[in-house]
Amino acid sequence: MLRLLKALPLTLAIAAVSIVATSCGSNNGTRARFVNAIQNTEQYGGALDVEVNGTQQFTGVPFQTASASTYIPIPSGNVTIEGFESPGVTSPVFTASTTLSSGTEYTEVATGLAGGTGTNVVLLSLSDDNTLPEDGTLNFRVINASYNSPPGGVDIWIEPTPYPFSLQGVKPTISALAYQSVSGYVNVSYNSNNNEGFTVFVYRAGGGTELFAAAVSVSGSVSSASVCTLVLTDNPNGSTMSSFLTVLNDNNC
Repeated sequence: MLRLLKALPLTLAIAAVSIVATSCGSNNGTRARFVNAIQNTEQYGGALDVEVNGTQQFTGVPFQTASASTYIPIPSGNVTIEGFESPGVTSPVFTASTTLSSGTEYTEVATGLAGGTGTNVVLLSLSDDNTLPEDGTLNFRVINASYNSPPGGVDIWIEPTPYPFSLQGVKPTISALAYQSVSGYVNVSYNSNNNEGFTVFVYRAGGGTELFAAAVSVSGSVSSASVCTLVLTDNPNGSTMSSFLTVLNDNNC
């Protein structure tokens, strides 16, 4: 039904969506955001419209991009999440089911390769903790949504910029993070060096070679706190991990 609403005038479509959402019941405080990490999305028009229980919730989300830095209300309980070629195609690129708890915030990440029926797409449904840490610190978390991640995962260092030292002998901030995995939250101090942010070094796990290093800028100051999520993805239609980090603004990031 919701796919047909796109043909209606905007005001009528908004009203119809409102009626359908109301009839589906309360979302009980559950909120979510969507990250498109399907590397061959451009074969499906370059972006995805995403429905939850048949109601379109996210519109035109490109590869390596989040729906937004903020969350939107969605239903809780057992839900079906479907991604469609944007705009207006009725055959889903992927279909997945997940269970969402009432009153919880989620990051929904679609990764893998979309085939004819989307059977190679994996939906990661990750609960978030956006509680701010102590002032002057940040909580970082990393999601490995890179289909081409090394088999043993990756080691990750999150260091202040500029980082003048060798990483030799320095323990990784996050160790052996495998594809489809999410790290715990790690707490680091703000970089007080002219707000230059951080450099994220990604290596093959276990003392392997460097894959890339990327700069990450964050908001805030030494008198405030932030929570940030970083998402590892692939190069478009490629066989290698991308050096581009998708940065999600969890809370004051």
